[in-house]
Amino acid sequence: QVQLVESGGGLVQAGGSLRLSCVASGRARSASVMGWFRQAPGKEREFVTATSWSGGITYYSDSVKGRFTISRDNAKSTVYLQMNSLKPEDTAVYYCAAGWVSSSSFQVQKRYDYWGQGTQVTVSS
Repeated sequence: QVQLVESGGGLVQAGGSLRLSCVASGRARSASVMGWFRQAPGKEREFVTATSWSGGITYYSDSVKGRFTISRDNAKSTVYLQMNSLKPEDTAVYYCAAGWVSSSSFQVQKRYDYWGQGTQVTVSS
């Protein structure tokens, strides 16, 4: 049973914008936290941002703070990642994740129970 489905990736020039979407279904819809991680070629997957469904607690990695914005639509069980001022170093596969995660563990991948299939974001220079 598919729990998380991402969309919105693509190719964009440096300085451009993209918006990713992640629709949750099944048990993932009840997860307390939704997050975005990314994995660049040859690198480990890293935390990008996460937000709680109810409390509005949100964290961003330093590398995207001020450029990326996470938002949610509870009625649609959807989380968005608005990415502005994109840089070539933002090129990666972006993954949506869901879980019952404490705020102190938003960045810990193993705390998330569900993962999407990933969507490719490529930023050209």
